[in-house]
Amino acid sequence: MSETNAAEPLREEALRLHAEYRLATDRFDEMCASNGELRSHWTYLVRGLEALGPVDFDIRCEEARRLLNESGVTYNVYSEQATTDRLWPLDPLPLLLTSNEWSHIEQAMAQRAELLDLILNDLYGPQLLLRRGVLPPELVWSHPGFLRPCVGMKAVRAPQLHLYAADLARTPDGTLHVIGDRAQAPSGAGYAVENRMILSRVFPSLYRDSSVHRLALFFRAFRGLLGRLGPRGQDNPRIVVLTPGPENETYFEHAYLSAYLGYPLVQGSDLVVYEDRVWLRALDGAKPVDVILRRVDDEYCDPLELRGDSLLGTPGLLHVVRSGNVVITNPLGSSILENPGLMAFLPQLAREILGENLHLSSVPTWWCGDNQGLQYVLEHIEQLVVKPIVPHASATTVFGGLLSTQERWQLAERIRSHPHLYVGQHHLALSTAPTVANGGVEPRPLVLRSFAVASDGGYFVMPGGLCRVAPRPDVEVVSNQLGGVSKDVWVLASEPERQVTLINTVAPAAQLASESDDVPARVADDLYWLGRYAERTDGTARLLREVLGRLLEVERVPHDEALPLLLQAVTAQTATYPGFIGEGREERLHAPEGELTGVVYDRRRVGSLRYDIDAVVRAGRSVRDRLSSDVTRAINSLNRELARPGDLTSAYEALQRIVFLMAGFAGLCSDSMSRSQGWCFLQIGRSLERAVQSVSLLQSLLVPAADAANVSALEAVLAVAHSIKTYRRRYRAQIQLNGVMDLLFVDETNPRSVGYELAALEGLVASLDGNIGARRSAASRLALDALTQVRLFNQETVVESGTAPLVPLFGQLAGQLAMLSDELTRRYFTHAETPHQLVRIA
Repeated sequence: MSETNAAEPLREEALRLHAEYRLATDRFDEMCASNGELRSHWTYLVRGLEALGPVDFDIRCEEARRLLNESGVTYNVYSEQATTDRLWPLDPLPLLLTSNEWSHIEQAMAQRAELLDLILNDLYGPQLLLRRGVLPPELVWSHPGFLRPCVGMKAVRAPQLHLYAADLARTPDGTLHVIGDRAQAPSGAGYAVENRMILSRVFPSLYRDSSVHRLALFFRAFRGLLGRLGPRGQDNPRIVVLTPGPENETYFEHAYLSAYLGYPLVQGSDLVVYEDRVWLRALDGAKPVDVILRRVDDEYCDPLELRGDSLLGTPGLLHVVRSGNVVITNPLGSSILENPGLMAFLPQLAREILGENLHLSSVPTWWCGDNQGLQYVLEHIEQLVVKPIVPHASATTVFGGLLSTQERWQLAERIRSHPHLYVGQHHLALSTAPTVANGGVEPRPLVLRSFAVASDGGYFVMPGGLCRVAPRPDVEVVSNQLGGVSKDVWVLASEPERQVTLINTVAPAAQLASESDDVPARVADDLYWLGRYAERTDGTARLLREVLGRLLEVERVPHDEALPLLLQAVTAQTATYPGFIGEGREERLHAPEGELTGVVYDRRRVGSLRYDIDAVVRAGRSVRDRLSSDVTRAINSLNRELARPGDLTSAYEALQRIVFLMAGFAGLCSDSMSRSQGWCFLQIGRSLERAVQSVSLLQSLLVPAADAANVSALEAVLAVAHSIKTYRRRYRAQIQLNGVMDLLFVDETNPRSVGYELAALEGLVASLDGNIGARRSAASRLALDALTQVRLFNQETVVESGTAPLVPLFGQLAGQLAMLSDELTRRYFTHAETPHQLVRIA
């Protein structure tokens, strides 16, 4: 793994974090003073880490990587080709801050959040700052974050700015500055919690003895705020987390916060506007939504009034906000506060509005929209960082000192043509922090993101935050998209911290309220297909394991009569045609290794095992907020199998692990999921797919095997179905077709039989109909018809008539199962309801 993704092992000598640390001469270093001495608050941590020694330290670094990998902590990196998942990079060395310094940051963050909240209220309210000329209209109206449809909307609760984040950087003299404000949907708080959980497990003693301020109080305050935001002042408002979906760069955090805070994770299509309310499209009827914690950018939230081409929002959402029937956190239009041009006016605004100076100043900023600012930027362009007020692909941050004379002239011309769209900022030499890289510890430039949440009478600031360091010492822009590495932030308390949890242990018992499991149709669809692809992966792995086991046997049977049938079953079950059935099959049956390698490894081939694994991972990511951490770890472990092409020997070893992992997945789902609608659809997917796979296997092997009296093929069927021992114990006779049919088709006590799965499927589908005694739905009738066919089948007919009765039976069952899947999709997974079909549940 490269240095930008994780810490590399240290050199094999003694661990010398301090002695081998080489300071940058022109920057402030967080760990060491300018003379090279450790800062006092770093001494305990550094000495403790050095006492571990290089071997133990490397083991713990590897443990951190393992935990991140198992937990599936990812960050989506956007490239020109595609969006790719990247393992969340975490440096094992935290950033340390003293309580005294943090107290100053805390006060400054609360003050800045209060100031920005008042500015937000004014810009969408009386606009006195614009009328008095304190803020230039061009600065506000030219920014796309200023949403004109939001002007005049009154806040249901004050303050409006519920969640705020600021990026902080330290100059060489040790002074902290704000280099960026994040107000529309600040990201990073969930990653900060995950960083803390990982490091507290990797270095438990050092973490405990360092008396680090806990993060849970911040999230308790955040949860309390959301609970108070209900537009009707109700005690238990329905709160949802709105995400753009799994392709978003911080989707992991969206799912993580949803599960951590205990709110449903929804997408725009899961919500609908009707009668001036926002409703959640749940399977058991639409549910009114009171508060939306949004992770979708402003302009994408409502395609009706904002960005018309958006597929991420909910049409009419802004109208409901305007009606006062839903509260959005943060409010739509708050991205105007991220306009870097505002920084040039914040000192004056603080004095004008708050009557005080800023406790934490912004990086010196000049807005080019006024003559004085434009002149200064053009005259000092070599010393400045030039930013567009709205970054995009054709206008990005530029360091003037890195440009040629021609490039600086071109930049100056662009600024002159649209001066109000640019700012110039002082180029800060970012402070550095020790980072494990290249077999040692190096100073890397850092940026600290701090978070504040509105609370009673002010703002509560997270005692810590998310630190990011540059991927190389010479990189000035610190960004996750550009390979930045994260750090945990430890704010050291003066005395040991008490244990704190997110659960409010002092809440009155009367406030306890149980909420139904709101399952949107999209989530039910994803869970259903998670179950189907998981079972498909298991069935394919079991079949391929039997095939490769025969191919790779040292004492291989010269003429294995079952092997050609098993190979044809592989093609039929995976639908990877032509394979061993279509044109050219004779050549592939004679030398099957190449075809089997593709069926195992080729993730671009629909139906291959690796393709199915990718489908499990995608479906699992979409509903990870509904799955336990253990189930998520099982899926992430599965994703590491067959990740790179190999030979069939290594594939056989991987198949053994995959079968174990899928058994673990099934057991963990059974033990950790409540028997809600979500679990029901997961199990329906599993049972239906196993029935489909079993019918396909029997159709591919039993019919030809009976015609040829191929006992070897019958034994292969039992082996794939993991039922050989059961057959031998039960029948104590040579393997016969009628016995195999009894065990694998009719028997409702054998989990590997078609009858067992159809009985389970019929019960699950019937449970979706609601009241017992009600008329069966079309899906329930189809499931019952399929089960009835199996129950009415007499296995003795194969003794009298051979395989003739099996051909139409298997074909009809396969057709019924396909119809059942289509009916489930039509009834439960499509968004086709009209307003009068919405069931309103208060």
